[in-house]
Amino acid sequence: MNSDTIPTSDIPPIMPPGISGESGLEDNPGTVVADVSLDEMTPREIVRELDKFVVGQHAAKRAVAIALRNRFRRQKLTPELAEEVMPKNIIMIGPTGVGKTEIARRLARLAGSPFLKVEASKFTEVGYVGRDVESMIRDLVEISIDMVREEKLDEVGDKAEANAEERVLDLLLPPIPVETTVITATGETPLSADSDSHLRSREKLRQQLRDGKLDERMVEIDVRERNVPAFEIITNAGIEEMDINIKDMLPGFFGQKTKKRKMRVDEAFDYLIQEEESKLVDMDQVTRVAVERAEQSGIIFVDEIDKIAGRESGHGPDVSREGVQRDILPIVEGTTVNTRYGMIRTDHILFIAAGAFHVSKPSDLIPELQGRFPIRVELNSLTVHDFVRILTEPKSALIKQYIALLDTEGIKLKFTDESLQEIARFAALVNEQTENIGARRLHTIMERLLDELSFEGPDLVEKNVEIDTAYVQKQLAEIVKNQDLSRYIL
Repeated sequence: MNSDTIPTSDIPPIMPPGISGESGLEDNPGTVVADVSLDEMTPREIVRELDKFVVGQHAAKRAVAIALRNRFRRQKLTPELAEEVMPKNIIMIGPTGVGKTEIARRLARLAGSPFLKVEASKFTEVGYVGRDVESMIRDLVEISIDMVREEKLDEVGDKAEANAEERVLDLLLPPIPVETTVITATGETPLSADSDSHLRSREKLRQQLRDGKLDERMVEIDVRERNVPAFEIITNAGIEEMDINIKDMLPGFFGQKTKKRKMRVDEAFDYLIQEEESKLVDMDQVTRVAVERAEQSGIIFVDEIDKIAGRESGHGPDVSREGVQRDILPIVEGTTVNTRYGMIRTDHILFIAAGAFHVSKPSDLIPELQGRFPIRVELNSLTVHDFVRILTEPKSALIKQYIALLDTEGIKLKFTDESLQEIARFAALVNEQTENIGARRLHTIMERLLDELSFEGPDLVEKNVEIDTAYVQKQLAEIVKNQDLSRYIL
């Protein structure tokens, strides 16, 4: 991520913070830096930033804040000593939907770090169906490459747009040939009258282009053909092990041909901007920066660690659990992984593991792996009071989202304080009676509550709608009473 300072208020919402919990999104976290320079933020200020997005769970926020602060402390050490200081990996223990993933994701956004979420259960011992554990490092590097490339594209964006504009103008009004000159006593001089007229016409076209008046006009441009090879190369370790770039081996064979293509001016402008951006961005520099960032500040969130915590049983689906732990161990301990961008060291990547541990317990992990996660924090189950706070407090809280969505239909939705308490009570009640899925229950409760209003919304005559306790009870009471039905619907 870049080092530019962006106000925290500009953080784009991904999911309702504190609600999404462990949403499973594996997207690039984007760029977020607090108002204060990040290396000046104290652990208390880091926790305060996380409070804006995740309700409660102070112990977990405190642990990740200290881990982040230690990274900046390490940067101030001498290179020899800094090399010896390893990150203190964290295990978060708590039921699903209480915010484990969201805390880690928001921390990565705050730190501007490459962030990857993986499920431990999708890795299996060699010989079983699954992915190689080293693929998590390759995925992290790819995310880091994308982040740095986006930063560089932002830096060259204005220049690329200016270059693309000139190329579009050349298509609309070709330049005057150089040989258009007249012989004078002092030598060759361009025809000033023609050049002045051409310049005025070009500037007039430039203004029309910027105003969008030329968008519908058709132009012909050279477009690179993107040939896809009709074959694949798969190694024993899988296609993700491939470190050979066929395009580099056979230059001129792939992607070098161009063809004429007619398109609208606005489409041609967008295409040429992308082409100019690719010319201006130095991918070698991007790769160097991205690899270093992944090594020094990468964060990998290993979810469902409890699913591989069982000890060897010798048969059945549990046979590979301990094997997966032993495969993950060297990655967490610190090793070197071969990627298409070179060798990547994992010594200073921060690993945050998480699991519900309602069947197994952390001590069921092999001792070597336990030793690599010295910090353990427990996240609390959510109460009715927590649900109320989750509905209203975060910057992109669920209530705010529904109000904004229905406002697009002209519906002015309003919730009374009592109705929010009732919604929270129903969510807690269903969690008790069926499966406890934490704050994710609020999604199903809110969808059920506003189902009728969302469907009828565009046709409503009365656009001012107030949700009170009676409305909540009317929509949800019957579902909650019938526990068998609620197991299917909620």
